[in-house]
Amino acid sequence: RTWSVTGKGMKLERRTFLAERDKQSKWSGIPQLLLKLYATSHLHSDFIECQNILKEISPLLSMEAMAFVTEERKLTQETTYPNTYIFDLFGGVDVSSWSLLLQLNLSDEMSKDCLSILYNTCVCTEGVTKRLAEKNDFVIFLFTLMTSKKTFLQTATLIEDILGVKKEMIRLDEVPNLSSLVSNFDQQQLANFCRILAVTISEMDTGNDDKHTLLAKNAQQKKSLSLGPSAAEINQAALLSIPGFVERLCKLATRKVSESTGTASFLQELEEWYTWLDNALVLDALMRVANEESEHNQGTWASEENGLPHTSTRTQLPQSMKIMHEIMYKLEVLYVLCVLLMGRQRNQVHRMIAEFKLIPGLNNLFDKLIWRKHSASALVLHGHNQNCDCSPDITLKIQFLRLLQSFSDHHENKYLLLNNQELNELSAISLKANIPEVEAVLNTDRSLVCDGKRGLLTRLLQVMKKEPAESSFRFWQARAVESFLRGTTSYADQMFLLKRGLLEHILYCIVDSECKSRDVLQSYFDLLGELMKFNVDAFKRFNKYINTDAKFQVFLKQINSSLVDSNMLVRCVTLSLDRFENQVDMKVAEVLSECRLLAYISQVPTQMSFLFRLINIIHVQTLTQENVSCLNTSLVILMLARRKERLPLYLRLLQRMEHSKKYPGFLLNNFHNLLRFWQQHYLHKDKDSTCLENSSCISFSYWKETVSILLNPDRQSPSALVSYIEEPYMDIDRDFTEE
Repeated sequence: RTWSVTGKGMKLERRTFLAERDKQSKWSGIPQLLLKLYATSHLHSDFIECQNILKEISPLLSMEAMAFVTEERKLTQETTYPNTYIFDLFGGVDVSSWSLLLQLNLSDEMSKDCLSILYNTCVCTEGVTKRLAEKNDFVIFLFTLMTSKKTFLQTATLIEDILGVKKEMIRLDEVPNLSSLVSNFDQQQLANFCRILAVTISEMDTGNDDKHTLLAKNAQQKKSLSLGPSAAEINQAALLSIPGFVERLCKLATRKVSESTGTASFLQELEEWYTWLDNALVLDALMRVANEESEHNQGTWASEENGLPHTSTRTQLPQSMKIMHEIMYKLEVLYVLCVLLMGRQRNQVHRMIAEFKLIPGLNNLFDKLIWRKHSASALVLHGHNQNCDCSPDITLKIQFLRLLQSFSDHHENKYLLLNNQELNELSAISLKANIPEVEAVLNTDRSLVCDGKRGLLTRLLQVMKKEPAESSFRFWQARAVESFLRGTTSYADQMFLLKRGLLEHILYCIVDSECKSRDVLQSYFDLLGELMKFNVDAFKRFNKYINTDAKFQVFLKQINSSLVDSNMLVRCVTLSLDRFENQVDMKVAEVLSECRLLAYISQVPTQMSFLFRLINIIHVQTLTQENVSCLNTSLVILMLARRKERLPLYLRLLQRMEHSKKYPGFLLNNFHNLLRFWQQHYLHKDKDSTCLENSSCISFSYWKETVSILLNPDRQSPSALVSYIEEPYMDIDRDFTEE
């Protein structure tokens, strides 16, 4: 203990004591090796001796770490790892870290040994990773080790693990010569570096659902304004300032398998992976695929003890292994691009992504890589199956769909998802309908759109319609297509999708397959609403498909089963009904007289039922980005009632419904609080208010006026909520702010 504190004292007695205790406790000589390592870990020490000591320690720890990641570990949860425990107990982590700091630019081999020892200890001994994460200077130093190809993979893996538990996000602008470091990465290194970037550019998530409420988000945003940009935003800006960074990511994302790094360098990396535990499961999956193909090809590959092919056959790399390799890279790259697309520099990233032809490149990869058919070989990790979200194939598809959603959402670059022929089709639809062509279509740079027979959006629709009922992709596919329709309603965009049978597919999934997944139902209802809004042809198609009372009742059952999921469709149909009723057109009149859905929504009892339930299922303290739409849908119903001078009638009916539930005041008090919050939330957010205006075609000033009228404190006003809350039940001044 004296030694551990002072490093001085009874050297001879200490060594004798350690040797005797070592025999009794079976410490594998680790304390004595650490004594020697400490003695040689100085600037003028014998580094060869230091390296020899490290090579003695390393296998003692790597055997335990390998056991930790094998299947057998699941069967023996109580297993301990004495070597790594003793190594840490006697200060091995600190000595190894110090040794690593000393060896910069002196010995790659020594650095690799130190990195391996540190990582193995992190794997087996709880708390070590967190202790390393607290040493910010050491973490920053690790980035400098990535300049060497020999230590890159080990360093990147250790950094990734450390950043995963670090409480405060690392700032990339503190990394020495970041621009030079990243610019000198080859494509493989850059792809692996994206694993680290995924942690450094994403806002840290507390994991507490309460923190996802709008109250908490608003409070956090106010706090952030006073603190300045977050670490994630600073890191995004640092990366975007690196010349050619986004261009290289786009090239990686769109690179074909045949263009990827040659077999020799890939196998060299696999050998690195084989000795580096973080990638052991990935390598195992790769080699398992190779073995399956070797059996299929009658033993083309021969196997060595280490699981890698003989040198004489290394040029015969299986295609499936190349594909898996490329999938693993593209996963990380697409994630980084997706995060950058949602950041503060979104417009800059959008411009660069368009310029570097990411979308046409992904379109060319769609059939052969992104949405390729599963081979007989299961390209999945141990303990998972092909349909598991952890499968690389599955994860790539989901990440691809998330990227499309971010790319299309409220941005005119969305038309790059089409090819020239499809853009001409949009123009023809507008011409036939005698309406102005969409300006964004006219402004689209035709040299940047998709090539080939089909654009990316059309390809997505094709696979969407073939997706099995139980598929987890349905949610993401619907979200990606819906993002294309979001914003100001475009008749041409809607007709483009209607002609490809999208509405019938959605109705089949909702009605005939009787989908049970809440997430999928919500995404399909949202998409259906955007597809049908203000579109007479869509309502005609709806009525043609839902052609019996039985089908219509199934549809209504799905809507009423969860208004949080279906309220956007209710809003779109309500808005469409209001517009159709104010049009003088035979086609519109025919739809109004025949469509079951419009007839159902037009009834005041139906609207009041929706209104009552929409207000009742949300409260200020539970409002999230997901359910705040219920509040806005209830406002749409009341705004349209106000236009028809029926607002007092609707408020009076709400009061009666309250009394019928034997709980007077509970609904209107809640609604009053919700509207007060609405004012705080929307009046200072230009983007959110613009979205409300564009999606409803109701000016935001009318939204604000309606809310102000409802919140009027004058109890004599027939349109004020307080006029319908009896004095004994009044509870409208509750403080819902969150510190």
